[in-house]
This record gives sequence, C-alpha cells and structure tokens, in this order.
Amino acid sequence: MIIKKIVVAFILSGVLLSAGSAGALELKFPPPDFQTEYSLPDLYTPPPHADFGWWDTVILFGALSLATFFVFKSRSRNGLFMLSIFSLAFFGFYRKGCICPVGSTQNVMAAVFIPDVGVSAIVVSFFVLPLLFSLFFGRVFCASVCPLGAIQELVAIAPIRISPSIERVLSLGKYIYLGLALLGVATGAGFLVCRYDPFVGLFRMGHSFNMLMAGGLMLLLGVFIARPYCRFLCPYGVLLGWMSRFSKWHLDIPPSPCVSCRLCEDSCPYNAIDMPTPEALVEEPGTGKRRLRTVLFLSPLIITAGAMVGYMLNEPLSRLHPVVQLSERMVAEDTGLVQGEILETETFRTSDQTTASLHAEALGIRNSFKTGGAWLGAFVALIVTLKLIGLSIVKKRDVYTPHKETCFSCGRCYPYCPVEEGGVHP
Repeated sequence: MIIKKIVVAFILSGVLLSAGSAGALELKFPPPDFQTEYSLPDLYTPPPHADFGWWDTVILFGALSLATFFVFKSRSRNGLFMLSIFSLAFFGFYRKGCICPVGSTQNVMAAVFIPDVGVSAIVVSFFVLPLLFSLFFGRVFCASVCPLGAIQELVAIAPIRISPSIERVLSLGKYIYLGLALLGVATGAGFLVCRYDPFVGLFRMGHSFNMLMAGGLMLLLGVFIARPYCRFLCPYGVLLGWMSRFSKWHLDIPPSPCVSCRLCEDSCPYNAIDMPTPEALVEEPGTGKRRLRTVLFLSPLIITAGAMVGYMLNEPLSRLHPVVQLSERMVAEDTGLVQGEILETETFRTSDQTTASLHAEALGIRNSFKTGGAWLGAFVALIVTLKLIGLSIVKKRDVYTPHKETCFSCGRCYPYCPVEEGGVHP
C-alpha cells in the first residue's frame, strides 16, 4: 500500500508539473510582437515515437501472456500490480501512448470506411491481440497491460462503490463514444479518441492546458471512482467486453467451492461481481417471459426514436468536423458576429478556394452527419434495448461470479477470499 501511495503521488505530481509547464510557457517565453492581428496557435501534443516495430508487438504479446499467467496460474494481485507499473512505463511514458490498441480502433475503422486508406500490420496486431486474449481469457489486457487502465488502477487508493443502476446509466457513455469515434472516422472529422485522450498529454509531457487539466481531473476522480475512463468512456473496452463475454476461460474468485462470505463483493469497486440471486427475486418463469415480450415489442420503437434523435443532432455533431468549423467561422467573420480573423480563416482567405466552395463542402458534410447521426442514435438505442432485455431476465445464481463483460481481471478479489491459498480477511 505504501508503494502504491508513492506511485500515486508521483503520477499526480507529474500532472501538476505538466500543467504548470503548459501555463508557464506563455510567461517565460513571450511571443514576439508581429504588429498584426496574427495570434500564435495553441500548442498541441508532442508526437509519439516513430520507430515502433514488431518488437512492440512481441512485447505486447509477452505482457498479455504474463497477465494471463498472473490471473489464472499464480493468481497474484501483486504480480498484476507490478506488470501494471511496467506497462505504464513502457507503453505509456516510453512509447508515449502510441501505438495504443484503444486508438488503433480508429485506424482499422479508417481502413474500412475510407477508400485508399491502409493500415499497417503492426497497428492491426495491436488492435487484434488484446481482443483475441479477451476471447479466450477475459479482459487480461485491461488487468495490467493497457497503460490507460494501469494509470487509473494505480491511483484508485480509496475507491467507493456506486449504485449498480447509476453504473448502468453511466456505462452507456462508452457506447456513445464508440459510435462518435466511428462517426468521426466515417465523415472525415478525425480521430476523436486520440484528440480527446485525457492521458496522452501526461505520457508525452505536453499538451494543451485544458487537456492536461482534464487528465488531472480524471485521475483525481479515479482516486475515489475507480477507473472512470475504462468503465464509462473507453470505446475499445466495449469490444473487449463483447469478446470477454464469450471467453472460454475467465477469472474465478474462489479456486474451490464458494463459502458466500461476501468479502469479494466488498473488495470490487467496479460492480463487476454478480451476487447469488436473493430468494425474494426468484420469480416464476412466466413473469420474466412476459417482461421480455414487452421489451421486444417496444424495441423497434426505441431504436426508431434513437435514430430520430441522432438525426436531429446532426447540426451540433457536424461541428466536430474542421471544415464545418471553418465554414461557420467564416460566416461569423463576414457577417460581423465576431471581430478579427484566426489563423485558419486568414490562411483560407489567402488560398485559391472560394468561400462558396467551402460552404458547399460544409453543407455536404452536414448532410453526411444526418445519415451518420441517425445510425449513431439507432446504435445507442439498440444497446439500451439489449440492456433492457438483459434486465428483464432474472438469472438464478448460487455463488459469487465475476461478470465476464465488465470484470477487468484485476485480481483485487484474490487476497480477500478466505478460500484462496494465502488469502486473508481484510
């Protein structure tokens, strides 16, 4: 615990120093006076290492294999903790968060949706390997290999459990984010997951002040609400959860028959352990079937309503695209709604492109967001429908069981289980 607190202090100090450096640059190195209305652009994230290769894939495979060993063979929470530190140091700070399986989702999407866009075999390997391990062994990538998960796991020193109902509502955020990431790639708006990664600024020791503060606040929240990004925002976590649901092997809490002591339930801050079904919730089979029929009957209406909402949100969604942003800024400047030019509009006015062609291009992009927004809304509504279907069926359980889709295989429950060899009561 002392080591963990030292690591947390180091991480939070790094965030504060990085944020302070971002704010101090303006004072320490004031920009020259150009005698014009030109303003310096915002500082963006420093680039990652460009020399990644197959050795990175080998290291990823080795880390996944080692995590699988710690989860299943040695059942070692300490081993997973030490592997988390390595993953954070190598994949996070040394590799500066790139290549990242979370971000590689967008590269694969781009290769699918955009003609003539390719994706390297190394990027594909980073995208596929964690999914394959999840399909066979559960979310061992989340356990201690993902640098985003590792940094959150290390700071979760005083986690509290939130209501399962609130958890279910907040968890919809990651499905929305996945849909937005897909929409951003399909419409050319960019790689939104990388653009708004809250931790990449810390890994690369530089970012805009706002994003550094967002990362710091996410880590501060993670001290009490364990892994908020993983649970409520991570789009790649959606895919990992789907694979893990069908995993052949998965983390089990007791290696021998459960004694129902409830210690594992108290140790898990992720609401990822399904408890035995209380007698009061056991119902006649017909009750669940009637509830299921109702949800199935309403599902087309729910999905249609979601598509309509997504369609109506096309205007704000289209502002994610830089061309639409530029078009609206040009209109605002030309009509006097704003004073002065920004770098983007000044550059555009010196180009050969006309404002009419810019507005026409923006209109076409807005139309694409109408279709894309409808698909996004339908996708989110489909997820809501599937969640309702799952809630309509009460499954009878006799022992405490990790939920395959949401369990991070972090091993927090191991030392709490009195049946576990070496396990102790907290």
